Amino acid sequence: MHSDVNLTDEQLAQLLSRGQREMLTPLVERHHARLLGYLYRLSGGERTLAEDWVQESFMRLLRQISQYVYPRPFKPYLYAIATNIARDHFKSAASRTGSLPLDYADHMVADQPSPEQTVAADQQVQQVILTLRQLPDQQRETVILRYYEEWSLAEIAAALDVPIGTVKSRLSLALKRLRELLREEVNPYERET
Repeated sequence: MHSDVNLTDEQLAQLLSRGQREMLTPLVERHHARLLGYLYRLSGGERTLAEDWVQESFMRLLRQISQYVYPRPFKPYLYAIATNIARDHFKSAASRTGSLPLDYADHMVADQPSPEQTVAADQQVQQVILTLRQLPDQQRETVILRYYEEWSLAEIAAALDVPIGTVKSRLSLALKRLRELLREEVNPYERET
């Protein structure tokens, strides 16, 4: 018998693919919180939707575990599944509507600032989140993985199944577009010139 805590994610996934379903538990325990954070941002702050996507990600992992090839890095594999679930959701025109919960910015502010600082920070965070939602899906996913999840370019490339050059290009285009959109929000008259 082996101890789950001493096994890598890749070893757990390999055992899971061999029929040891109990190996799913340590994988869920290790990745649930971060995956929820990623999907929460990707969903635009819709917690219930993000929780549904997390659950579906692990269910799909279990159904598709035979496709996992050891020693492929597990985390990008899991996030690729989760990203595809989010993409599938956003392909539906009906799911494109929705609003951000008012408390979304609370999750983004680490310290306990004064009420005035909280209001200002809430407005800034809400603006960034709303602006992120205006990016194409692939750019938004790349930005969230890079700057919120703090993934390396190689990890992002593996999760999204694209070359590193594509990741760099998406980041460059996304950051340029974010700057433009945020500048327009600060000075809406720039749009007319």
